[in-house]
Amino acid sequence: MSHLAREDGKQVYYEDYGSGDSAIVLVHGWGANTRAWDYTLPALVAAGHRVVLIDHRGCGQSSKDFADVSIEAISGDVVALVEHLKLSRVVLNGWSLGGAVVVAAAVALGERCSGLVLTCGATPCYLQKPDYSHGGTDDALAETLAAMSADRVNFLSALAGGVCASDVSPQVVDWMVGMFMQSSPLAAASLGALGPLDQRADLAALEVPILSFVGAQDAVVDPAVCRSVADYAKDVSLVECANSGHAPFVEESELYLRELNDFIAAKL
Repeated sequence: MSHLAREDGKQVYYEDYGSGDSAIVLVHGWGANTRAWDYTLPALVAAGHRVVLIDHRGCGQSSKDFADVSIEAISGDVVALVEHLKLSRVVLNGWSLGGAVVVAAAVALGERCSGLVLTCGATPCYLQKPDYSHGGTDDALAETLAAMSADRVNFLSALAGGVCASDVSPQVVDWMVGMFMQSSPLAAASLGALGPLDQRADLAALEVPILSFVGAQDAVVDPAVCRSVADYAKDVSLVECANSGHAPFVEESELYLRELNDFIAAKL
């Protein structure tokens, strides 16, 4: 087991497959952990890529008692891990809230980031703004956080059941519940941080190619949010996953892996 030391004696867990000075870095969504990429990891390794995965603060095998679980702090962990592993070039892939994390990390990494993948990414804005009509509302997010605080177990079970729009087995839902339940209850603060998030200027400033996967039936992140990345960033390719909800790497894995591998091969 590998851990990266962070502030106050805390640690973040990571996995590192392969070798070389370039890698694809996989950053999971809110409340999940590295195992979210179990449908994706084997194919990337088989294609010859070095693959690095990281658990968010408060999630998986990372320390649960970080004082700061903000998106900025998680992105700082990603940057620190890239530096720790002495990677000169990376493609960052973030799922859901992880999409916001990798946008922030890409800004910090500069030329070391050669490509950005947003898998149903909660960016540029998760919630509506006066000049941004996509996404949810402040009230809806507040209700979500309140419901999770009141009955975390049943809330997370319902969330897991709503991740996929297509038919998946009960075992897949149980797998997702297990990941969510391994996170700290205080990791809810990371989800709350999506409220004020606005990365439109960050996307506009990035010079890297971006691949944005859109779950056309996504009930977690508004598909219009994922499509709107193309309104702000310079070089964006959209992949519409017509039969997917919030997890195209599970629901349309063949399409997802083909597009992802092609993108990585061209950027690393």
